Amino acid sequence: MKIGVLGSGSWGTTLALVLNENRHDVTCWSYKQEVIDDISESGENSRFLPGVKIPDSMNYTTDAERCIYDAEVVIVAVPSQAIRGVLESLPKEDNDKRIWVSVSKGIENKTLKRVTEVIGEVRKLPGEQLAVFSGPSHAEEVSRHIPTTIVSASTSIQTAELVQTIFTTPYLRVYANLDVIGVELGGALKNVIAVAAGICDGAGFGDNTKAALITRALVEMNRLGVKMGAQANTFAGLSGMGDLIVTCMSKHSRNRHVGEQIGKGRSLQEILDDMVMVAEGVRTTESVHFLAEREKVEMPISEQVYKALFEGKAPIEAVRDLMTRESKTEDWG
Repeated sequence: MKIGVLGSGSWGTTLALVLNENRHDVTCWSYKQEVIDDISESGENSRFLPGVKIPDSMNYTTDAERCIYDAEVVIVAVPSQAIRGVLESLPKEDNDKRIWVSVSKGIENKTLKRVTEVIGEVRKLPGEQLAVFSGPSHAEEVSRHIPTTIVSASTSIQTAELVQTIFTTPYLRVYANLDVIGVELGGALKNVIAVAAGICDGAGFGDNTKAALITRALVEMNRLGVKMGAQANTFAGLSGMGDLIVTCMSKHSRNRHVGEQIGKGRSLQEILDDMVMVAEGVRTTESVHFLAEREKVEMPISEQVYKALFEGKAPIEAVRDLMTRESKTEDWG
């Protein structure tokens, strides 16, 4: 198939490599010419995916319109807060027949919409032309053919299975799913919790703390997700628990890194200024704060992350407030 990949960061580059290996005709878009120059000169994306060779058969452009021209499938691998702007810069089409696949994990700040909702709104697409591709999948590992499993979700099983087919390889196993809301929220919400996990690491807490954090975070994710129309069991799957575990535990996790530095006492702006890639969890924390308010859903862990990031609350104080909340029975919801 002819496939356009909007975004040439670590994940966009990795997925383009997978598609290229599967013999699809892939064109990648980068908003920075220096990224394309680097790939042309060194044979790798040294800024975002160092050490991974990029074959000459992959095409690169700084022209987003050219990237999606004649494409049958478009992969959206742009940071979630920039997606609306990128899509609005493309020519309007009255009869867009492409399948659009979100691989970005976030919730738009101003509208509190999921990424597929933003894509559908801007491109005026029905649900059957939209999909989300999410799960425990660090680019650093997938690009090196380390066995990984992930979920392709759409309201149309045909669309979910199409995305499943184009990405499946001996090292990347893809499961089809119909719960777009659950899969998409799982990918976004776990980034907030990964920041919390990092705070625990930076503050010097132990395995007991992180195990409790991950377990109770699943309750929060399920609580908000079900309120917004997701299926509860989705959060026990790859795009929920699976992605939560890998993002909270991994050395590759940018969101966990941000939290770890917060836990060590650094300011958020100082941390972000030092980072090359985007940590989606920071902006998603804002969205989740207001989503929880709008939906009237109790999310104590996410709320403490919001206070630590944006109100300067000390991590030790945040954990103490979580531990000394009113005693309750353990439940799932």
